[in-house]
Formats: sequence, structure tokens, C-alpha cells
Amino acid sequence: MSSSNRLTPEDIRGAWAIIPTPATPDASDPANSDTVDLDETARVVDALIESGVDGILSLGTLGECAALTWEEKRAFIATMVDAARGRVPVFAGTTTLSTRDTITQTRVAADLGADGTMIGPPMWSTPDVGTAAQFFRDVAEAVPQMAICVYGNDGVFKFDFPPPFWAAVADIPQVVMAKTISAGTYLRDVRASGGKIRLLPIDAEYYAAARLDPETAVAFWSSGAPCGPAPVLALRDLVARAKETGDWTAAKALTDKINESLLPIVAYGDMRQFHMHNVALEKGRMNAAGWMVAGPNRPPNHVIPDRIRELARIGGEAWAVLQHEYEQVASR
Repeated sequence: MSSSNRLTPEDIRGAWAIIPTPATPDASDPANSDTVDLDETARVVDALIESGVDGILSLGTLGECAALTWEEKRAFIATMVDAARGRVPVFAGTTTLSTRDTITQTRVAADLGADGTMIGPPMWSTPDVGTAAQFFRDVAEAVPQMAICVYGNDGVFKFDFPPPFWAAVADIPQVVMAKTISAGTYLRDVRASGGKIRLLPIDAEYYAAARLDPETAVAFWSSGAPCGPAPVLALRDLVARAKETGDWTAAKALTDKINESLLPIVAYGDMRQFHMHNVALEKGRMNAAGWMVAGPNRPPNHVIPDRIRELARIGGEAWAVLQHEYEQVASR
């Protein structure tokens, strides 16, 4: 891909699924080094695209980016790109502990055909704004053909992504989007970036962001999509319809159901527990929902308390109910 056909913020619209890296049954054994279920990877990517998602993000926290070997990541990226066949944009996360390793992995992901990368600041020391912004400049300059999604997870990166950061990275042409969490800072950060970056809230916050600013809130990300994409696609379409009609009732009702299903996954508000067991909670709910096989956790995230397993099961089963409900609605 050349810089001339690199994605722009205007290309980022609709429902973006963030997917796990499917694991083989023996993936929890630290002696194993080939733990990616490539067949399930290809099946899930194809099924999500056929269902109607608008883009795919990968290799973030629940994608176990920090627990995979580079050989596993490379095979996963290649399989994902091949399965997508250019039908929707595919972003392959290349976050590492250093700028140089991130650049190396991003170059390979670009060569494999990924449309973009999802990266956060190197996960070691807490950066200041200048350090964080320079990291994105360095990656962009080294791999100019690659679109960049800022992985705006303050719990993972120990960085709160304040307005001066968004102002600093807004003039980097490669930075086209950001995976954020809270609608509470949506307008603030859109303004700080001058509207030059497409900010994607989580599915549960998309309704709120769209009510705040219908013109800029046109895309969102979802870790619920791999539990079954029907509720996510319904949310996308209901919000689009509400913008036209002014009737937000149905979009709000579905958002309330999504939020209710998420309560067990965020440990009913205990965010310390959520951040400690994010991989187990997210992959566990995907396995429990039954739409895909995310597989077991890789070390060191394979030590899972019983309560966390139970919360993941409850959340997954709740999403499965939503999936069945909105599949039925879509088929009418």
C-alpha cells in the first residue's frame, strides 16, 4: 500500500470488531510456541465480514499482543489479511516494549497487506505527552504507508491521553483513528484534535457519543462482535436511523441491553479486577457466548480465579441472548 491510497479518517465508519487471537487447546502450556488456531482465525474473520462489520481491529489486550511470540503474530496477521481479501479494512496491532520493535513489526504487517496498525505507547514507563506523541511520529515516519489507530487504553498504558496529546498527534497524517472508551471525554478530545482523527468509542458508549455529536460519531469498536455480531450491527443501524428521524428510543433500548450484558465483564464496576483479568474476562465471555472459539488464555494470563471465570460465563451467556434476539429481528 502506498501513502496515496492510505486510509483517511473519512474511511473509518460503522461497526469495527476487535477480535481475539484464537488459541489452540494447549495454548496455556508455556512450553508451546505454536498456539494460534489459524483455521478459526480465518473462519471468524470471514464470518464477521459476511455478517456486515465495517472493519477489524486485532492484537490489542484481549488479542494477547503481549503474550504471543512474533512468529505467532506474523502468522495470525497473514491469515487474517488473507481471509479478509480486501473486503473491509484490517488493522493489525504491533504494540511492543520499544519504538524500534514496533516499527519492525509494523513494516512486516504492511508488507503482509494489513491496512493499518493499532498501537499504544511502549508498555513500560508512564510517558509524558511529548514522549507519547513522538512515539507516534517516529512510527509514522518509518512506515508512512501504514494507517495508525491510537490504542487509547489508559488502564493498559498508564497514560490518560489528555487533550494536549490529541492536539500533538492530530497533524500526523497516518493517525486516522483512535480506539477510546468513554463518551465522557468524546467532545473534549474531538475538539482537541480539531476533528482530524476519527475517535471510536466502545459499543456501549456509541449512543451517548452520537447524541453529543452526531456528525463526528459515525464509528465505534466492539469486543462484543466476536460473541455474535447481530447486536452490534443493529446498534450501528439504529443509531444511523435515529440521526435521520430524531427518534432515539430503539438505539437507547439496545444500548441499555448491551450495558447490562457488560456489567459482569467489568466486574460490576471493580475496574481494578477488570484490568487485572481483562484477557480472561473477554475471551471467557466469547467462549461462553458460543459464536466463536477464542480458546484458552496464554501464559501469564492462564491463572484465572473461579470468580472471574463465572463473571465471564455470565457475560457471555447474556450476550448470546442478545445475539439470538437481534438475529431474529434481522431475519424479519
